[in-house]
Amino acid sequence: MNTNQYNSHIRMRSYTLSGGLLYLLMIILGIIQQVFIKDGIVISGNAEATAERLKSFEWLWRIGVCIEMLIVIITVLITWILYFLTKPVNKNLSLLASLFGLLAIAVQAAYSLHFLEALQTLSNNPSLSVFTQQQLYLISSLNIQAQSEGFAIALLLFGPFFFITGYLIFQSGYFPKVLGVLYFIAGVCYSLSSFLLILFPNWTARYYFFIVGPALIGELSLSLWLLIKGVNVQKWDSYFIDDKEQN
Repeated sequence: MNTNQYNSHIRMRSYTLSGGLLYLLMIILGIIQQVFIKDGIVISGNAEATAERLKSFEWLWRIGVCIEMLIVIITVLITWILYFLTKPVNKNLSLLASLFGLLAIAVQAAYSLHFLEALQTLSNNPSLSVFTQQQLYLISSLNIQAQSEGFAIALLLFGPFFFITGYLIFQSGYFPKVLGVLYFIAGVCYSLSSFLLILFPNWTARYYFFIVGPALIGELSLSLWLLIKGVNVQKWDSYFIDDKEQN
């Protein structure tokens, strides 16, 4: 192994380690935000009870907003790392996947503002005095619902990102093919959940975690593989050797 190859392997391993750690952190933060904060405070179908809990646990809700923004930043970094790791297979497809990913992240970030709007509606702002207390509760609840619907749109845009990235992982040779299959399935789950949330919101909300559960398996598998194993360096090198021979 020459110096250039060694440096390339060190750089590649730094990407896989960083990607694995960031991906695992994103999954953990996502579970904390969704399960322990949002679902722990929001009472489905009861705007008044939800509003009272929001006021009681305002600090926790604000922590959830900070976590949501941190997830957005981490997702941008993961998208960049996956672009680097898949571009040897097909640079154009990898770039296309990244564009879908960044678009989805932008939508997710924009709709996350509704988390703060839900709190602002319950503040003592004098301009809100024209509304009754019940109306303010309803507006706050609608903001939370708008965030959920916006996240569904973001997941729909994430679908092509998972499809393309899963395909590139499958074709790469330096990742196990099963990782590509699981990642592709994750895209199917997210896209399906988004369409179902739009078409059948009440039914889908009940079984949401059963629909997206397989997606978590795909993402967790990739994050752990990046963290523990990385890529097959011989197969990784073969892409650059082929490029040199063609030139």
